[in-house]
Amino acid sequence: MFSKTCEYAIRSVIIICQHSKEGNKTNVKEISKLAEVPEQYIAKILQTLTKAQIVGSIKGPGGGFFIDPSKEKIKLIEVVKAIDGESLFTACGLGLKECSEKNPCPLHTNFKTIRNNIKKMLADTTIEDLSDKLSESLFKRK
Repeated sequence: MFSKTCEYAIRSVIIICQHSKEGNKTNVKEISKLAEVPEQYIAKILQTLTKAQIVGSIKGPGGGFFIDPSKEKIKLIEVVKAIDGESLFTACGLGLKECSEKNPCPLHTNFKTIRNNIKKMLADTTIEDLSDKLSESLFKRK
């Protein structure tokens, strides 16, 4: 459903949120290790998330990535849009360019319902929700 990059972005945001709730910043190396994703890949993802103002970043000693408490209420849909764009919510289930309301593919009606349900779930879920509900042991510091 999500691209691998988007999955990694969601993992990263959860890790950063958990650290931020403890009053800590975290760095690329630690996020990479906890998310089990190569550092260079995470670094690019974090650049995108920072540019989209989902996470914050401070350079230098004592710096790192963090989520401002006011950003914890950001909806998961914003992370998905920042990484994968809007296509998840508009694309044809069969990947057909010609599929539309006027010219529907055989999956159009059913897939439209699924897409709308996914969009609603993402729009109703905050970063904080995921961070609070996800067992910290999944991203336990090693």
